[in-house]
Amino acid sequence: MARVRLEEVTADNWEEVVELELEEGQEEFLASNAYSLAESKFNPYAVPRAVYAGDTLVGFLMYESETDDGDPHDYNIYRFMIDRRYQGKGYGRAALKRCLQEIQENDDDLELISICYVPHNPRAKAFYASLGFKEVGIDDDGEMVAEIEY
Repeated sequence: MARVRLEEVTADNWEEVVELELEEGQEEFLASNAYSLAESKFNPYAVPRAVYAGDTLVGFLMYESETDDGDPHDYNIYRFMIDRRYQGKGYGRAALKRCLQEIQENDDDLELISICYVPHNPRAKAFYASLGFKEVGIDDDGEMVAEIEY
């Protein structure tokens, strides 16, 4: 498997990020990448990342510091997708591990990383649990919240 890395979303790759696609039926679980990129321009704490395997764009993720909520050392990964053509090849696991590592490297006082998902998505539950996330309850939007404490 090609080395997975996270890169900035730039003027050179944003259109390709927008064109990434989910499997049919997965769209209900995630906002579009176009919406996410627009949102990132108005949220100073949002960190959008293009996921590459070698030179191939395979996915997109976005996380943010919870600074607005008074918790600058808490982070939320709130967008995460791998293009339908590249799912099931290990890129998602590698990308999420890299994301956790990036957050850790950039915050010496890191306390918490959370992620949310639709509770009736058993694949998401098993996947996040395998990376150390523990479910803590349902949020106001009806999504399951899972966390890793540091």
